[in-house]
Amino acid sequence: MVSASVAQQDPQFTQYMFDRLSINPGVAGTSGSICATALLRQQWSGFDGAPKTALFNVQMPISKISSGIGVSVFVDELGQQKNTLARLHYSFHRRVGTGVLGIGVYGGLTSRTLGKDWVAVDNVGDDNAIPDNGNSDSGFDLGAGIYYMTPKFYAGISSTQLPETELKDVSVQNARHYYVLAGYDWALNGNQKYTLQPSVLVKSDGTSTQLDLTATFLYNKMVWLGVSFRTEDAVAPLIGYQHAFKDGRSMLKLGYSYDVTTSELSDYSSGSHEVMLNYCFTIEKKPDLQIYRNVRFL
Repeated sequence: MVSASVAQQDPQFTQYMFDRLSINPGVAGTSGSICATALLRQQWSGFDGAPKTALFNVQMPISKISSGIGVSVFVDELGQQKNTLARLHYSFHRRVGTGVLGIGVYGGLTSRTLGKDWVAVDNVGDDNAIPDNGNSDSGFDLGAGIYYMTPKFYAGISSTQLPETELKDVSVQNARHYYVLAGYDWALNGNQKYTLQPSVLVKSDGTSTQLDLTATFLYNKMVWLGVSFRTEDAVAPLIGYQHAFKDGRSMLKLGYSYDVTTSELSDYSSGSHEVMLNYCFTIEKKPDLQIYRNVRFL
């Protein structure tokens, strides 16, 4: 009889390069812009009760105290289980060389709910880990990370779910997760009209480790095409469009990816769909005009 489980529990996204904040609080505000990001993912299409994940986050710099703040909210549904994570991020910034170093922490809440409409060969009432009438539980969440970015390069290391909170009412033991993230913008032959953007994400819960390798090609700072590979899981083509507004201070990005399943689930799943929307803008400071009067000059 099973009364608790330990597994990789943080939601995953193919377009992780557009969502660095939710896994690394050091990211908050380091871009110097106010940014909002939404990601919607339908995993393993064709399965009843297949995972559905939604993420929304927003972040902004606080230049007066060399810091940044952010908020992330996940909603993840898998069959009879619904998970909600809310995280409040803080990052302290320090200028290092040509880039910005962010040292961050987050505090939050993790909540899990089990439904009551179970379908099984055996009577689920014989398993104490499955409540007859559904149940829910919540607990404290904490994470930390270090992140460094320059105009062309970024890298970070972080950990989420540090307390490994036990949610006894739903028989779930949260597992600590570890992440390493890096990416680079390479202007081919020095021409920024043609930019190759390789990136990598390593994620582990101490039991299993997964690697995401991605390469996108950005044309004319407007359209990108790419492909991502996730070990023992999927290969995913990516496409996207970004629009810089005439004010020169804001940009909108829209992306889509489709995961082609490479594991044994490929016999049953038609793949996974994911949509990304991102909007960033910068607030320009008004110049500090000072008036000086002298009787010698009229």
